[in-house]
Amino acid sequence: MELTSTLLDKYDAGGERMLRLDRKQKKRPHTSTDRHGTSNGCLIGLEQVSKTYQSSAGVFIALKEIDLQVDHSEFLSIVGKSGSGKSTLINMVTGIDRPTEGRVVVNETPVHELGEEQIAVWRGRNVGVIFQFFQLLPTLTAVENVMLPMDYCGVYPAADRPQRAMHVLELVGMADHAHEMPSALSGGQQQSVAIARALACDPPILAADEPTGNLDSRTAESVIRLFERLVDEGKTILMVTHDRDLAQRTLRTVVLSDGEIVNQTKNHR
Repeated sequence: MELTSTLLDKYDAGGERMLRLDRKQKKRPHTSTDRHGTSNGCLIGLEQVSKTYQSSAGVFIALKEIDLQVDHSEFLSIVGKSGSGKSTLINMVTGIDRPTEGRVVVNETPVHELGEEQIAVWRGRNVGVIFQFFQLLPTLTAVENVMLPMDYCGVYPAADRPQRAMHVLELVGMADHAHEMPSALSGGQQQSVAIARALACDPPILAADEPTGNLDSRTAESVIRLFERLVDEGKTILMVTHDRDLAQRTLRTVVLSDGEIVNQTKNHR
């Protein structure tokens, strides 16, 4: 029996709405290949991307004409003060938010042109998202949390998904806790499960928004070492962080201020 009739029912019974899942959305949507591709053959390309928000206080400009290219197997950190546009920038890449102006092309797909149903499945196959506050479903075990995106995106045969989930849990050192609920895990353990979930569908890109923000220094170090290893194995990682020391561990650092890129620095690992 596929997870659609088991884990999703369990999720619904828990009354949580942390993820919007469409039980009928099983086939991969058609997505057009960008006519122009990404700039210089890179994996991620943002061209003149701006984002504005309308509020009762007026118009807030979160991003201003951002141009950014990210290569295959690059480890990129995005730093800046609170409100500088870091999270908004990464949300452009993941399709969580859309630009007011400009183009976002990821893995040859014009993400800014995708519809709501298309973008959810596209994201599951192309970008693993890691949040600061883990966002594990509390009514599912660790292994069930990891299996869920595979079922939703229709990747791997149903019979192979438990084995795949255990493989990525082992990769992050959490195989022994596979059948525990999130409430029984420490913050570091929950983040490790969240990373395993992001890796479940084997996406080429990981987008991490303050992934070490709620972790102690020792656990944060283990997360960064895992990221470094994944990059060495071919993953591309974008990481938002306030920690300049962690940013130095990446291949390149992009500095944002008031929605604009003010500096880019290559680092020495």
